[in-house]
Amino acid sequence: MKKTCYSLLAAAMAALLPAVTLAGCAAPAPLSGAEMSSALSEPAAAPEPSATEIELWYAGGKTAVNVLAEIVEEFNAAQNGYRLTTVTQADYTETYQKVQAGIAGGNAPDVALLDVSAAASLAEKDLLENLSVLIGQDAGLERDDYLDGFFQSGTRSDGSVFAFPAYGTTQVLYYNIAAFRDAGIDPQSIKTWKDLEKAAAQMTVKENGETVFYGWEPMWGVSNLIDAVLSNGGRVFGDDGRTVLVNSPEWVEVWEAFRKWIHDDRIMTIHHGGQGWEYWYKTIDDVLSDKAGGYTGSSGDQADLDFTLVGAIEQPGWGANPSAPSASALQLVAPRNADAVSARGAYEFMKFFTAPEQQAKWSMATGYIPVRESTAEVPEYRAYTDENPHALVPFRQALHSSVLPLDPTGDQVYYALSVAADKVEIENVSAQEALDEAQAAAQAALDEYYGG
Repeated sequence: MKKTCYSLLAAAMAALLPAVTLAGCAAPAPLSGAEMSSALSEPAAAPEPSATEIELWYAGGKTAVNVLAEIVEEFNAAQNGYRLTTVTQADYTETYQKVQAGIAGGNAPDVALLDVSAAASLAEKDLLENLSVLIGQDAGLERDDYLDGFFQSGTRSDGSVFAFPAYGTTQVLYYNIAAFRDAGIDPQSIKTWKDLEKAAAQMTVKENGETVFYGWEPMWGVSNLIDAVLSNGGRVFGDDGRTVLVNSPEWVEVWEAFRKWIHDDRIMTIHHGGQGWEYWYKTIDDVLSDKAGGYTGSSGDQADLDFTLVGAIEQPGWGANPSAPSASALQLVAPRNADAVSARGAYEFMKFFTAPEQQAKWSMATGYIPVRESTAEVPEYRAYTDENPHALVPFRQALHSSVLPLDPTGDQVYYALSVAADKVEIENVSAQEALDEAQAAAQAALDEYYGG
């Protein structure tokens, strides 16, 4: 049963990703010396008897940080060639910014955890090691066991690999069990965002004109809004890849609905600002402390939730359109390094972290989606998902998920959308106005990128 679920996920992700990712799925053969990264173009000597120090930069919630620390300890104990140390960052954006600065200053980490867009941007600038060289030399790597969609997102059009998928993520709905029960709402009846609007209105409590219990809390930021647009048939770019479509009716309808729910109806609200993940934890706390009927959050939130108090369901569709929120993989990359031994150490950690046993541990603790199909066969993981069916909700959603297209402008398109999202969610600006401004800024950036 679990094997079938993973196989379906692999097939679905493989079908979804060609429009956005950069390559096919076969493990490439070793490349010629001219094609190799600088650090890997010469044969490396065996590690010195004393372990080579390598460093990982990453961001994550408190549970993820603790679990990764355990995996790093196991990696260091499992071999004596390398000793990995870690540096945590506030969030994924800060990690990317600091990696860029580190590369420019000659003090980049040996390994970094980045989102798809950031990794692709560095790869396009030829700032990441070409992992194909090591993959081609590694007869023990079970490439076919990696979910194709996730692995392909770190692969160029020429078949060379610049990243390993670390874990998958998608945003799902977490609902307050007591609030839904007391309001007589069946969570499984939430099939569209209109259904969720009705449920939120039914659960909302107002006193003296002020909302004291919100029916729902969308997570602050553009991701949740884009997910709902994708479930309304909206697109970021046209077929030619050179036209931005973010002020189309599909976008305006969705964003205006969220503006209305937050500012006019006051049946929903968001937390925003603060340091790092502060807004995220405030949102979670509202649901766990019976201040809200539910929220939209990451699959990775499962480690911080009490599932005697909350349940999980997939994101709904919009109108007659099926549910199609995004799913993606966080990626492990190796910034170009003059030290070939350290580059190989980075590769060894990538393999270790993505081993089925480590993926099972990571997924059970954090709720993120494993990137290896055989994780389903790890006994502890199989028993866990049997006892905790909420852990499979992200898997089921990933079967019909969308993949966001890469932004060739270096994220200027998505930045314009982030600015627009704040105007709608925080400043109560109409969706049409905010998205028209985003459209103009994004299209200008895209035109400049293509030289037009």
